Amino acid sequence: MKKKVLSLILASAMVISLAACGSSTDTGAADTAPETTESTTTTTDTATADTSADTATEAAPASELTDGKFADTRHITVEVYDRGNDGGSDPTNNMYTEYIKQGMLEKHNVEVEFVAVPRWTETEEINNLLAAGTAPDICVTYSYPTILSYASMGGIVDLQEYVDQYKADTPNLWNWLGDKNILWDKDPKTGALWAIEGKRAEQERIVTFVRQDWLDTLGLKAPTTTQEFEDMLIAFRDNADTLLGKDASKMVPFSISKDIGWRANNLIASFMDPNITDKEFYVNGFDDRLVTQSTTKEAVRLLNKWYNNDLMRKDFAIYDDDTAEDDMIKSGYVGAFMHNWDMPFRNGEDSYNSNLKRNVGEDAKFVAIDPFTNSAGKHAKYLYSSAGDRKSFFPTTNDEILASFLYLDFISSPETIAYLQMGDEGVTYEILESGAIQNKAAEGDAIMNSGKNIDYTITCNGTYYGDTALADLSRAYGYADQDPELVSQADKISLTDGIEPINVNVGEISAEAGVGDTLSSKRDQIYDNAVVASEADFDSTWDSFMADYLSSGGQDIMDERAAKWSEYFGDADMLP
Repeated sequence: MKKKVLSLILASAMVISLAACGSSTDTGAADTAPETTESTTTTTDTATADTSADTATEAAPASELTDGKFADTRHITVEVYDRGNDGGSDPTNNMYTEYIKQGMLEKHNVEVEFVAVPRWTETEEINNLLAAGTAPDICVTYSYPTILSYASMGGIVDLQEYVDQYKADTPNLWNWLGDKNILWDKDPKTGALWAIEGKRAEQERIVTFVRQDWLDTLGLKAPTTTQEFEDMLIAFRDNADTLLGKDASKMVPFSISKDIGWRANNLIASFMDPNITDKEFYVNGFDDRLVTQSTTKEAVRLLNKWYNNDLMRKDFAIYDDDTAEDDMIKSGYVGAFMHNWDMPFRNGEDSYNSNLKRNVGEDAKFVAIDPFTNSAGKHAKYLYSSAGDRKSFFPTTNDEILASFLYLDFISSPETIAYLQMGDEGVTYEILESGAIQNKAAEGDAIMNSGKNIDYTITCNGTYYGDTALADLSRAYGYADQDPELVSQADKISLTDGIEPINVNVGEISAEAGVGDTLSSKRDQIYDNAVVASEADFDSTWDSFMADYLSSGGQDIMDERAAKWSEYFGDADMLP
């Protein structure tokens, strides 16, 4: 009855919500929504007002567990992304899901059932499941505004009392995430806690890559400034015959996707004021693609110049996924791109660099460079925060709250993370003489559908292996069939002059609820249309699409953020 009543309430609300929302967009892979960070670093402590309310809690009832186990077998369902990988393993039935199922049953007497949700349409799918009262007991998303939408409809469990009540039963969860991540989203006034934030073991984000063999052929050095990068692109364009021969017409000096705010983020960051105040960045910071920051327009003007001078991929805006671009890169037609810091090394023998070796030649490869400099001469780039990753939340149809917390505890244990990220020795990894873990190409149900199996390690994103020292030693060897020196170079560049975001916790911003997908779509329209406009029409195109974004909820968010900042921090421009 509980599920039927809720589904009736949500069904009507979801129709309205879906009508207002466009399709969700990939955050990069990050997979990532507001996922920013730093290595010059500012503080990452949560900033809240002194008016934070302490929620009174009653004495915890006696535990339902005996030696960590339920007397009667419990059953929970858990969301897992289906990425639709060609040749991947079944996301609901593989050696990693079996490890989890067996471990949860033996340790806690809890049966686990995985529910596959398409990664690239997960918001719409979860909407549908919530409306039907069939959402998994444990759901995951990158978008906190999406969770707020569900919470406002009465569809999400407030976790504030449970995190304390079950703290003694979940030591691994607390040891791994700590107060910082578990209470990251706690409302400073009401105490409401709608989700638990996963932890990023790696803060690397975006890097620029270039074909080293093309530089060598043309006698060029790797660019170290924005102007040198542009000059390099011009050289690629003008020497297409030399670099590609009979395929010269397929030359793409610089490739990008329709998610420009992500894929050109390091360029956009280089235009930012190095002395921007915390207040300005926060008020304009709803979208991690930086679209409403005051200097972003000028960064995109440069992209528009490159586009109109045949330095960029021409058809980037018509594709909703990266398949076509991947094919161009693997075939050897692309000179440079910006992407996730480890993008050329992912997927073993099907990686960009492995394909280049087969399709072009032994010397063909992408290497990391760091060309974009800000007004202070720094290679500024936004990193991930160690918090603010994927958010785990429980729909109110969840009748197994403790069992669900035990699941989060189980997957947060060092042993579980180690197995899920490494697999079986000799099958998915080897141990080098140094003690480092070196990943191997896997087959069948041993294939990891996502890097480091992040679709299962939902409280951990990035190399950890259950031991920080081992992870640091092994990071460069974590990519099968790849040169560890190239990985290490990309890793180092990704953190250079990095900026880690702070958490401005002023409670719920009501204007953000229910508009995340709509504004993400409109954000992409701003970027994409401005880039492909003629240079003469750039300003009018940007201004027109920005006006639409602001009138569709963007301005309301900025206004409410400004008001909340003043409420909590007064006239201060920087956090205390």
